[in-house]
Amino acid sequence: MKHNTVVAALAATLFLARLGFAGSNSTFDFLRTDVGARAGALAGSYASMTNDPTTLFYNPAGLSTVETPAGSVGFFKHLLDINSGYVVYSQPYEDLGYFGVGILYMNYGSFTRTDELGNQLGTFSSNELAVSLGYSNMLEEHFSYGVNAKFIYSGIAEFSSTALAADFGILYTMPDERINLGISLRNIGTQLSKYVSTRESLPADLTIGASVVPKGIPLLLNIGFHKLNEDAGSFGSRFKSFSVGGEFTLSRVIQARIGYNNEQRQDLKTGTSAGLAGFSGGVGITVKEYKLDYALSSLGSIGSLHRITIGTTF
Repeated sequence: MKHNTVVAALAATLFLARLGFAGSNSTFDFLRTDVGARAGALAGSYASMTNDPTTLFYNPAGLSTVETPAGSVGFFKHLLDINSGYVVYSQPYEDLGYFGVGILYMNYGSFTRTDELGNQLGTFSSNELAVSLGYSNMLEEHFSYGVNAKFIYSGIAEFSSTALAADFGILYTMPDERINLGISLRNIGTQLSKYVSTRESLPADLTIGASVVPKGIPLLLNIGFHKLNEDAGSFGSRFKSFSVGGEFTLSRVIQARIGYNNEQRQDLKTGTSAGLAGFSGGVGITVKEYKLDYALSSLGSIGSLHRITIGTTF
């Protein structure tokens, strides 16, 4: 692979990260939610993953590793009455590249509407939606790029906000060493319409990830550093938002997974204890072209999150 190609791609990604700087004042935070059950079990360390259509949501460059038409649907049971779901489909086209489309949906349940005196006036709901269109192709052998365009909607009762955003990513695979390196920059965009009179930034996220399969061990190890575009106060603090995950291949049919999200664990500490907050686990079952995945993510004393995914190739 040519050195100047790598440098140019990396420089472009970092330049876009500076343009997409996001502070704490952001809307559409549901875009940070882990999508598939496999990614959830691995604590979101997914920027360097391959052969999975849900890479559309993490690093669109991963679409170039999905060699056959593939699709996936999933359901996410959050706390209280919050539920989420997604559907994604990817397909390669000869001489054109790799394409993907995905929809992410979040519903926050029903709420009681009251006036300033506490009189009940009925109910209202809140939901959010993101539609992504992705494209990926090879720059050189084992080196790919990807880009998404997405439309985002958020609604609370009669109020709503919309936005347009883009994701960018690069992926470098080293088959002989069984190592993948990925960089993704997500949610770079702006609101088209705002809630009442408040304009907010989108949750831009620069992530760098790596995957490795140690020789002689049926184990996939992932690590990802997230929110590298955000001001952390010091150089060391910039890397506190990291996640690690491991996937054990127990047989041709069963995979076991475990993950750890450091930022989530620190945020969910109660006093000096965090319980199992930040830890996740799951299992995958593969039967021919069908895949069934389940993940459980702990929020410590607050509760747990459940994800289930069904995927297939065509």
